[in-house]
Amino acid sequence: MEAIIKQVDGLSLMGKAGSNHWIAMDAAEDVGGNNAGTRPLELLLLGLGGCTAMDVISILKKKHSPVKNITISLEADQAKDYPKVFTQIKLKFVVTGDKENIKPRDVERAMELSGTQYCSASAMLKKSAKIEYEYEIVDE
Repeated sequence: MEAIIKQVDGLSLMGKAGSNHWIAMDAAEDVGGNNAGTRPLELLLLGLGGCTAMDVISILKKKHSPVKNITISLEADQAKDYPKVFTQIKLKFVVTGDKENIKPRDVERAMELSGTQYCSASAMLKKSAKIEYEYEIVDE
């Protein structure tokens, strides 16, 4: 995988990788940024959420689970000292669909497979952070 980062103005940056989509990054104004983009560490957290969401959605689709939508809320704690790595990350899945026919064990297994076997972001981040998963099934 390759990527490129270009300075726009001060700490405002633009980056793109193999998918060829530009993304804006920046720092807060109180540290010299322009607050014009997502923080790089936020992108790591979003990457974890996106990676595991794609896994879980794909696994549940293969199981013919009647899921209509999945939303994941992520909450991360960071170390107090630099480099301020994530120390704990909680992911909460809200699975929406036909509640009577969505099997909790299918959702649990999909989250487990993502966290232990498929999600590269999870595999990297769990070296420094405890990652916890929970879910709720909501009727459509």
